[in-house]
Amino acid sequence: MATSVSNVRTDHASRYLQQLCKHWSHRFSVEFDAAVGRVPFGAENFLDLAAEPGNLVMTLTVEKPEDLERMQNVVADHLKRFAFREELDVSWTAQV
Repeated sequence: MATSVSNVRTDHASRYLQQLCKHWSHRFSVEFDAAVGRVPFGAENFLDLAAEPGNLVMTLTVEKPEDLERMQNVVADHLKRFAFREELDVSWTAQV
C-alpha cells in the first residue's frame, strides 16, 4: 500500500470536492457530502477528500506503489479541469 496527501489551497474546496465525487459517481460507488468524500477506484485504491476553510485535502491510497504517480496525475488533472478559473498548486507528499 502507498498513500500520498495533497493540501490544495482554494476558497472553493467544497465545490471541487463535490464536483470530483459527482464526476466519478457514474463509475464508482462514491460517498460524499459538502465536507468529506470517498472515491473507491477499486478494492484497495481510493481517494479521500476533505474540504476545510481555504483548503482541499486529498488523500490517495493505492494497493501497488508503482501506481501512485499515475493516480496522482489522474486526480490532479481532473481537479484542474474543474478549477480552470484559478491556478491550483497540487503537490503530493508520500505518507510512510
